[in-house]
Amino acid sequence: MADAQKSRTPPRLLQVKRTQTLCPSLKRVVLCGDALEGFPEHSDGAHIKLMFPQAHQKTPVLPTLTDKGIQWPPANEKPIVRTYSVGHFDSKRGEIGIDMVLHGDNGPASRWAINAQPGDQVGLAGPGGPDRIKKNANWYILAADLSSFAALNSALNSLPSHAKGYAFMEVANEADIFPIHHNTQIEVQWLVRHNAPARTSTMLLDAIASLTWLEGQASIMLAGENSQVVAIRDYLLKEKNFPKKMLYAVPYWKETFTEEGYHEERHRIMDELGE
Repeated sequence: MADAQKSRTPPRLLQVKRTQTLCPSLKRVVLCGDALEGFPEHSDGAHIKLMFPQAHQKTPVLPTLTDKGIQWPPANEKPIVRTYSVGHFDSKRGEIGIDMVLHGDNGPASRWAINAQPGDQVGLAGPGGPDRIKKNANWYILAADLSSFAALNSALNSLPSHAKGYAFMEVANEADIFPIHHNTQIEVQWLVRHNAPARTSTMLLDAIASLTWLEGQASIMLAGENSQVVAIRDYLLKEKNFPKKMLYAVPYWKETFTEEGYHEERHRIMDELGE
């Protein structure tokens, strides 16, 4: 048990280096720090946990690894934990970019991102999670929203220049459309739900259901709001008889739920696919 714990990397304490507004609802926070040394290469798009300080803190109190497992600080000191994806890791520059959705100051992560300034501290654990692109595919379908932009963007940039297929990004309004740069033959199509609740939208499902399927085996990545991911997953598995092994279907959030309230359901959905 002790050897297994020693092989794990404890959470890293990092600092904000700079920020960049990608669109009104998405902000890139670039982190740096000596603790990034040894962070795995080729981690773009992988899941991570960010650990934010509580309201009375400037620096989060991070958990430690012991021979008995993870040791968390007391509740009044325990960091606020949220799941994100690696936007881009640059080992030469010693920095990692995290793309964070802004939805006002009614959530601790969004509030932190809105106010993030150089020098602000945050913890980071990971990376991990299943592969978003499946091997031996002939073409690709990628479907996401702003919460999973990093997953879609990293998937596109991991593909060869001759890659074919479809990519869809759903946003609440046209102001959140921005350029996505990549070198594949896949065109990113933007779907605007005009501020309708994400959980009621069928735009991604409708887009995928209306596709002309290409020859050969597809690799499909679905990531975003729970109701949409589940509906598209069920359509693919039941209506298209799509093989599970070629499908990444991970809900990144559930409208009206906090991450704490949604944790068990999210992992149940992932377990159904063996992710």
